[in-house]
Order: sequence, then structure tokens, then C-alpha cells
Amino acid sequence: MITAIVLIKTSVDRIPEIAEAIAAIEGVSEVYSVTGGYDLVAMVRVRRHDDLADVIPGRLNKVPGVVHTETHIAFRTYSQHDLEAAFALGLDE
Repeated sequence: MITAIVLIKTSVDRIPEIAEAIAAIEGVSEVYSVTGGYDLVAMVRVRRHDDLADVIPGRLNKVPGVVHTETHIAFRTYSQHDLEAAFALGLDE
């Protein structure tokens, strides 16, 4: 699974509607409304690297009100859930 973090600038008067439209795109797993230099952060998860082109420039960037995006591709994923699962291997409760 390939994960991309997409930082999104939008028309500020339509952030909730834009976030909902982005969240409805296949391949987008979450959309967060955030503070700072960007209005939204979207997590995109796809099976193949080529699928990122279909999701991000092909669909996400075309949502009305999306002004600018910056995409970061994740090399590895680290999460508390993953760490807990790793330490629990072989333990019987």
C-alpha cells in the first residue's frame, strides 16, 4: 500500500464542502481540517504508484475550490497501533 499525504489550500469559505467532496474520492482514506499554512490534509492510500496520478491530479485537484496542493509520499508508516501489535506477537492473553 502506498500512502501519500496531500496538503491542500482551498477557498476558505467552502472548506467543509470541499473536504466532503475530497473524502468521497476513492483512494482518499481521511481528510483533516487543520490550522497553519494549509486548510486541509488528505491521506491517500493506493495499491500502485501509478494510481496516485489518478487520485491526486486526476480527481482531487479538480474538486471545485481546491486552489493548491503539495504531495508527500510516505516511505514507511509508523503508528502506535503497529507498535502494539508487534509487541503483542506470541503473547497469549
